[in-house]
Order: sequence, then structure tokens, then C-alpha cells
Amino acid sequence: MRQSPFPTPNPDLYTEEEISKLVHEFYAKARKDPSLGPIFEEHVIDWDAHFVQMTNFWSAQLRGTSRFRGAPMPKHIALPDLSASLFERWLALFKQTTKELDNAELEQHANMIATFIANRLWYGYQMSHNPDIQPVELNTI
Repeated sequence: MRQSPFPTPNPDLYTEEEISKLVHEFYAKARKDPSLGPIFEEHVIDWDAHFVQMTNFWSAQLRGTSRFRGAPMPKHIALPDLSASLFERWLALFKQTTKELDNAELEQHANMIATFIANRLWYGYQMSHNPDIQPVELNTI
């Protein structure tokens, strides 16, 4: 059995309120971003439902809850014209948001997961859209 590269979820380190704040503040930034905003606005039909889904996702990752149900890869692969710079911008905004929350454990854990997710989604996107070309890694510094 393969062990997760992430810290074990811990409900004592992160509150549901912190996770909800992370999700809402991140998407407030992303929706205003000149490169990410138009993509989100075009493809997210119901923002309230999206907030619930993303809060459930991050709660599962950070607190170990089991409310999340979804498959992010197919949804991202279906989007047209994504690029490494868009994934890098998403990650930069995410890291900016976690830093502002002033919880070092949440920042470290969430950023580790977000970096992994950004890389996996970008890799999957490249493999789906350009299977004959060697995938390139994100600049995730």
C-alpha cells in the first residue's frame, strides 16, 4: 500500500471556518484575476454549489471529513486552452490566500496539496490534449 505524501488530516489543526474562509477568499481573488476570472465565470454555473463542493474537498484533505464527492480531472480536461501559466497563477493565488490566513500548519499542508493537485491536473490535461508530446512540469516555486 502506497503511503500518502501529505500530512495526515487533523481536525484539531484546522477549523471548518478556516477552510470555508480559505475557499471563499481564494475564489474572490481568482474571480477578479484577469487570466483566471473569465475561465471560472464561464464554467462555474452555480457559485454557491461550487463553494460547498470546494469546502467539502478541502475539509476532506485537511480535516479528514468524507463529504466530498467528485472527479476533478475530467472537468479540467474538458476545459479548452488551458496552459501551464494558468495553473501556476492558480497556485500562486492559492498560496497567497493561505499565507493571509495566519495558520502555519494550514498554509503548509494546503499548499503541499494544492501544488500536487496543480501538477496532476496539468499533467493529465497535457496527456489528454497532446498525448504524443512529453508533458512539461509546472514552475511551482
